Amino acid sequence: MTRRELDAAAITDPALRAAFDRCRRLNARHGKTYFLATRLLPASRRPAVHALYGFARLADDIVDDLSAPAAPGDRARRLQALSHDLRTAMEGGPGNHPVVTAVAHTAHRYRIPHSHFDDFLTSMRSDLTVTDYATLDALRCYMHGSAAVIGLQMLPVLGHTTPREEAAPHAAALGEAFQLTNFIRDVGEDLDRDRVYLPADLLAAEGVDRDLLAWSRRTGRRDPRITRALHSAAALTRRFYATARPGLEMLEPVSRPCVRTAFVLYGEILDAVARDGYASVHRRSAVPLTRRAAVAAAGLAKIAAVRLRTPTALALKEPSR
Repeated sequence: MTRRELDAAAITDPALRAAFDRCRRLNARHGKTYFLATRLLPASRRPAVHALYGFARLADDIVDDLSAPAAPGDRARRLQALSHDLRTAMEGGPGNHPVVTAVAHTAHRYRIPHSHFDDFLTSMRSDLTVTDYATLDALRCYMHGSAAVIGLQMLPVLGHTTPREEAAPHAAALGEAFQLTNFIRDVGEDLDRDRVYLPADLLAAEGVDRDLLAWSRRTGRRDPRITRALHSAAALTRRFYATARPGLEMLEPVSRPCVRTAFVLYGEILDAVARDGYASVHRRSAVPLTRRAAVAAAGLAKIAAVRLRTPTALALKEPSR
């Protein structure tokens, strides 16, 4: 399958093929829903998505590496080295890391602005020092780099049938919706890293603060105020999904089943959290494997319908300008 994807994307250099294969394995190991949705794209476009995911994962792993918590400066230095490596590769030099080599090739091929990667790394650096957000506006400043630009990076790979400036806000909103979903699902795990991503004012409206969350995590005991706060956060997140939804029809037809699958499955993580009683301080909720398979099968059916009425060459067309 990897060889077919690389051949379809006309990636022939052995070192570059190895770099993209490294990204694909990262996506397969860690992406789950993301990887499943990616498999619904035309083979020629999958390596680029793997590269974008691989780079985001590489930076995220640096930020979340707590093996030496007494030396946060080490993580800052590693992020700075990653940023320098990316800049060198973007300018045509050799990348020191295969994931960087793959993502620089992707950025060049699909004309993804370098600023999107700069903004992403800025948000990653903030994770080393910022542990909570007072308001939604403050959180959205962080999410611009950590989530919205991911949607913007993906847009030229997926292709769009409307002007970029029309599709871009919906792509950015989808990135934010996905990340807010993760924040709600991962409250407990984030607490273990000394982070609270949900806005303090949203929590405070239900009488929740960091101390209450930490108490609940430590003792395993539930509190109705936390349940109400997470319910409010889920309602907020669904508004981001509503903003993103019109953008699905602005994508090229061959890409819509992929993004629609991710849209449905990530949204259903919120349903899973609700079914578990908003207990994400204590455990991570997940969409059942059978449900993920059913949604993916529906995506495959849509792909078959698109291919019946769309020339094969569309899957190989040049990136949208």
